[in-house]
Amino acid sequence: MRGFLRLLAVTVCVMVNTPPVHANPDPDLLNRKLTLAQPDFPRTHFPPIRRVDCAKAKCVALTFDDGPGAETGKVLNHLARHQARATFYVLGRLVTPESAPLLKRMVAEGHELGNHSWDHAMLSGLSRQGVDRQLARTQQVVRKMAGVRMRTMRPPYGATSKMVAEVSKVHGLAQIIWSVDTQDWLVRKPDRIVRRSSSAKPGEVILLHDIHESTVRSVPRLLDALDKKGFVYVTISELFGEMTPGRKYFDNRPQ
Repeated sequence: MRGFLRLLAVTVCVMVNTPPVHANPDPDLLNRKLTLAQPDFPRTHFPPIRRVDCAKAKCVALTFDDGPGAETGKVLNHLARHQARATFYVLGRLVTPESAPLLKRMVAEGHELGNHSWDHAMLSGLSRQGVDRQLARTQQVVRKMAGVRMRTMRPPYGATSKMVAEVSKVHGLAQIIWSVDTQDWLVRKPDRIVRRSSSAKPGEVILLHDIHESTVRSVPRLLDALDKKGFVYVTISELFGEMTPGRKYFDNRPQ
C-alpha cells in the first residue's frame, strides 16, 4: 500500500508539471512545419506566416493561370526575390509526379493553389456531370501531389453559369474571376503586360499566365513597378478572407 501511494504521488506530480497540450494548433503554422519537414522541399527563404489587413494595406493579388509549366519555376524565383505571394490556378492534367515539386515549392513559399479545371474546358458548355469531373479530378490530384485542399476555382475563359456556381459550391470552391486583364496570352509584349499590371488599384486581382515566356520576362519589371507604389502582394484568401463557395469574386476594392 505504501508503494502504491508513493507511485500515485509521483504520477500526480508529473501531471501537474506537464505543459498543456494544445489540441488546436494554428493550422498555418502546422502546415508550414509539416512542409519544412519534407526532405524533397526546397530550402529557400520562406515568407513569414502573416495576417494582412487589406482594409489598411495596399493589397493586390497576382494570379497565374494554366500551369504548372516549363516557365513556372522562373516565376517562383522572381516572386521569391520580392518576397511576393501569388495564387496559381492549375490545370489538373498538368499536375504529375514530374511537376509535383513545383506545387510543393509553391506551398512551401506561401503561395496559394486554385482549381482551374482538368483540361481548360469551357465549364459553362458542359453538363453538370462534366463540370463535376473537371473540378473533382483536379481537387483530388492536387491533394495527392501537394497535400492541400484548394478553396477557390477560376473558370477557364471566365465562363461560368448558375450550374457552374452550384457545382463549385458542392466542392467548397468560391469562383475567382479578375479585375485587371493583362491580356498576356494575346499580346506577348512585356511592356504592355507591365503597363496593364501597374495600373492596378488596391484590392484588385491581376490575371497573368505562367506558361508564356514573355509573361515571365515581365514579372520582375511589374513587381518593381508595383513595389514603387507600395503594394503588398497577397494570395486570394488573404485578399478576400472568408469566401462563400459558389459565389463570384472580382476584386475587393474599398467602396
